[in-house]
Amino acid sequence: MNTFDAIYQRRAIKAFDPEHRLTEEEETKLLEATIQAPTSFNIQHWRFVIVRDPALRQQIRTEFGNDQAQMTDASLLVIMTADTKAWAKKPERYWENAPQEVADLLVGWMGPFHEGREWLQRDEAQRSIGMAMQTLMLAAKAMGYDSCPMIGFDIDAVAKLINLPEDHVMGPMVAIGKGTKDAWPKPGQLPLSELVVENGF
Repeated sequence: MNTFDAIYQRRAIKAFDPEHRLTEEEETKLLEATIQAPTSFNIQHWRFVIVRDPALRQQIRTEFGNDQAQMTDASLLVIMTADTKAWAKKPERYWENAPQEVADLLVGWMGPFHEGREWLQRDEAQRSIGMAMQTLMLAAKAMGYDSCPMIGFDIDAVAKLINLPEDHVMGPMVAIGKGTKDAWPKPGQLPLSELVVENGF
């Protein structure tokens, strides 16, 4: 599918075929495309929690997810999380294929940039989640699948359910699968004249 077609056709779909499953090859293709998203310093903070256990998906839906059907019915339910301390965990591996002088320079910058700036570590992790999420949803659309990003769930409770490490943050979750009902018509985009500012406010 053309990139622009995927951008304009991607919608938040609420109804999915509960019998449909992606093949292992499709899932791998989708996730490998997702990790092409950019991250600061190539840190790749994302950690994708794929919820396969039907009972766990049902618990998330009924107890903590406002009974959103896509949580159980979609082919994949991906909880987007990120490691806020990834910058300090063997950072040389993020640049192992780069020329040595480039790798040394960027790995050397990572510590001073992040150290003691917890707000920045969290912000960078969430930015990485956002870019990966959009890449995931566009890749799904390009493969002929629909998606639904969701933040309407009890974040703290779901974090406990998946044993989220203390140095990780939760992001939204994304349901992916074969949609069975079209989205509502687009409610309307703000005009560019309200959104684009030249050279400053």
